Amino acid sequence: MDVTLKTARLTLRQPVMSDAARLARFLDNFAVSGNLSRVPYPYRLADAKAWLRTWSPGFPAGETGFTIDLDGEGLIGHVGFHDDAQGTVIGYWLAQPFWNRGLMSEAVRSALDWYFETTGAARLDSGVFHFNKASLAIQKKLGFIEIGSSYRLCLARGEEVRHIDTQLSRAAWAEHR
Repeated sequence: MDVTLKTARLTLRQPVMSDAARLARFLDNFAVSGNLSRVPYPYRLADAKAWLRTWSPGFPAGETGFTIDLDGEGLIGHVGFHDDAQGTVIGYWLAQPFWNRGLMSEAVRSALDWYFETTGAARLDSGVFHFNKASLAIQKKLGFIEIGSSYRLCLARGEEVRHIDTQLSRAAWAEHR
């Protein structure tokens, strides 16, 4: 779906090839990539271009992603949906220079609003590696609950890592709006 979302400070838009340099710059940081399942480290320009070639505006809601642009700054992160063993999950990352400003909560809230308004989904799954307290705090603030734990491969770390599995029901989303 070719969708653009606006918040008070952000524009969430479809990724484009011209994003490659900033993606590579921000994901080639272990403090970011080491918190993600599907991102290698080091992360090079070729990785960014290969990932961007996989995007299409025709994807259904459960496979849609949004580049996060900060007004006046440009690309600072990404939030998106994809199919996983849990079902449809939301994942996200924010470039380290922009941490601790409430930007990720703002972006994820907007993406969640769009997802639940666009789909008939009863729930959405997610989770974090056990050491990613900031991401877990964002999820809890937005109504996600812990539903268990598992182990997931972290490409950047090259190993299976304990993962806290979370879930957001449509009812909890409506309550936290």
